[in-house]
Amino acid sequence: MFKQNQNHRSDRSIKTIGWREAVTLPQLGIEQIKAKIDTGARSSALHAYKIKELKRDNKQIIQFQVHPVQRNNEISIITEAELLEYREIRNSGGIAQLRPVIKTELSLGGQSWLIELTLTNRDVMGFRMLLGRQAVRNKFLVDPGRSFLQSRRKQ
Repeated sequence: MFKQNQNHRSDRSIKTIGWREAVTLPQLGIEQIKAKIDTGARSSALHAYKIKELKRDNKQIIQFQVHPVQRNNEISIITEAELLEYREIRNSGGIAQLRPVIKTELSLGGQSWLIELTLTNRDVMGFRMLLGRQAVRNKFLVDPGRSFLQSRRKQ
């Protein structure tokens, strides 16, 4: 018989999300971006290009641009965040890449919380954002057969 881990909330208190959701990254000025929920990936990734490292008030800042809409390179947002570190991440092809890591607020399903995001060029990928298991752990159950359960797509 299945025994529930006492560190987790009961299934009734955890909302369910689909395999893709529209999320908001308010601190980055991104009102909506479609994210693929990937529990096979530990970390989350955001499509970023023209990545520049700056120093401001003795802090390392990463300035970058984002195309928040899939298959649309016309819409671009210039944003920045404090650099946490550079981390070696294996991409979907198994190749290790050194990526900048930031921490930012994510909103989905009436909840907001801080997540770590790696920045990488995802132009050739189907989704501009990947939401990994660390970001959704203890917050949501994932239904891989459904989409947009906690969000509405505007794009």
